[in-house]
Amino acid sequence: MKGIPSCRLPDGTTVARLGIGTWHMGENRSARAAEVAAVRLAIDLGMTLVDTAEMYGDGGAEEVVGEAIRGQRERVFVVSKFYPHHASRKKLLAACDATRTRLDIDTLDLYLYHWRGNVQLAETVDALESLVAAGAVARWGVSNFDVDDMSELLAVPGGGNVAVNQVLYNLDRRGPEFELMPLHASRGIATMAYSPVDEGRLLRHKGLAAIASRIGVSAAQVAIAWLVRRPDVIAIPKAVDPAHVHDNRAAADLVLDEATLAELDRLFAPPSRRQPLEMI
Repeated sequence: MKGIPSCRLPDGTTVARLGIGTWHMGENRSARAAEVAAVRLAIDLGMTLVDTAEMYGDGGAEEVVGEAIRGQRERVFVVSKFYPHHASRKKLLAACDATRTRLDIDTLDLYLYHWRGNVQLAETVDALESLVAAGAVARWGVSNFDVDDMSELLAVPGGGNVAVNQVLYNLDRRGPEFELMPLHASRGIATMAYSPVDEGRLLRHKGLAAIASRIGVSAAQVAIAWLVRRPDVIAIPKAVDPAHVHDNRAAADLVLDEATLAELDRLFAPPSRRQPLEMI
């Protein structure tokens, strides 16, 4: 098993291109032990970037992550996200404190604006920069920001410090490739791809299944490998079942040849025009 390739953030920090997501974790107390074990297994396998949000399980997913990383904080790059209604200066400082309490950490490695709300971007950026200055957050980013949102953000004082944009991006949702990801690349901003198998829909795609069968891997592995082949993309599939975690990890070792990539382009055509950013 090779090491997971890394992605370089604008400040020079390198993170694993393959991590673990926690959407729908923390919703059921009876699943807590299995969820904690899954996150720990992912970390042990080198998937040391862990993504969560205050929204997931109403803070429950952050508590799962907090328990999973206890005693190994230094190994893990922790990402969390805040609600749009917490994007004002006063509310954001309180939301960050609550998130850090649930995670039981002093400093968040990356704090993302979950999706854009009504608060002026200048106020949100100023609050985020204050959190960085105070040591509560190491760096910040956004999620579900389209081209116009990113352009506006980059024009705000301090907005150029955005490190990541987390968006819906997978084989069947390639819209960001046309204009958004080139914008990211021009500023060194990493693209974090959520829902890499499209909430399971890609696993039922006959063409993708045929490619996976021919290679001798799972459809999920092909979909994830397609994402993490790019040095500027980070994928965060969610998994609780240990076999699923191992399956996801193996995707980082899968190299798709040019013929396979061309076949995937035929099945899932790259965008030929700008499309509105999709969101789940």
